[in-house]
Amino acid sequence: MFKKILCSLLAAVLFTIVWQIPAASASSDQLIIINKKNNQLVFYENSKLVKTFPVATGRTASLTPEGSFKVVNKIKNRPYYKGNIPGGDPKNPLGKRWIGIDANGTRGDTYAIHGNNNPASIGTYASAGCVRMHNSDVEWLFSKVKISTKVVIVNSSNSFNQIAKANGYTVSDGKNTAVPVSGGTTLRLGSKGEAVKDLQRQLEAAGYSTKGIDGSFGPATQAAVRKFQSDKKLKVDGIAGPQTRNALADTAKKTTPAEPKSSSSPVLKRGSSGKAVSDLQRALTDKGYSTKGIDGKFGPATEAAVRNFQRANGLKVDGVAGAQTWGKLK
Repeated sequence: MFKKILCSLLAAVLFTIVWQIPAASASSDQLIIINKKNNQLVFYENSKLVKTFPVATGRTASLTPEGSFKVVNKIKNRPYYKGNIPGGDPKNPLGKRWIGIDANGTRGDTYAIHGNNNPASIGTYASAGCVRMHNSDVEWLFSKVKISTKVVIVNSSNSFNQIAKANGYTVSDGKNTAVPVSGGTTLRLGSKGEAVKDLQRQLEAAGYSTKGIDGSFGPATQAAVRKFQSDKKLKVDGIAGPQTRNALADTAKKTTPAEPKSSSSPVLKRGSSGKAVSDLQRALTDKGYSTKGIDGKFGPATEAAVRNFQRANGLKVDGVAGAQTWGKLK
């Protein structure tokens, strides 16, 4: 019996060693670079740049640490302990995936690449230090990245290939074109998806109407982009590329949404319409309660968002945005 137990223990130890070594050594074929200059994250594998993603970084330059780090843990549905929000909850600001890094001598429990509950923040400087991604994007990255993969965080005007080479990563001499993903930074007429919704939210917040936030880059969104580009003295082509997206991010940093005031916060309910409803929808969206667009019309989606917000904040759940609901939204 003793021999059997000893053999089992030795087998377990050997299995652990065999399992861990390939994972650690194989990570050298991967690299993540995060550039705070343009709020983009790239993923390299086998010497090739595979995908590029938009991200959100620290509200101030010092919050997201710069340097060379490594992935030390990967957690699904990590609870938000500070706010006592369970993992997987739509209100969890960490999203559904946590890729912990050992920045500033930590052990992957302080700094991470993770999801979010406020997709409009992606592409801006909004976090307390972590790197936020769209939930679908971080889920993809989570499925690919290995423990011990190097993570380089910089604020640089150099290309990603230049940054990779400077950090000892061998980049293929072949053509390295990032594969577009849902969160790609170049959007144009016909584009669809969550990244378009984020663009529309940013334009709306900056005062350029896209006539709704529906995730479809149509003529109204193109017109809003053109108007923004013209006002900012950018090339007017109606295409939201890196320059336009960065200008929007800068605008978002300088623009603080006005808090609803009692004089401009009337009681709103199903059937209400106008600017006050748009303000309500924007406030709910910023808190993580989707109204399926900011169109100034209090319909079923807005009522559902109000009810969910009221329920989460211990208010009377009636779907009517009165004084108490506005007070909690401030």
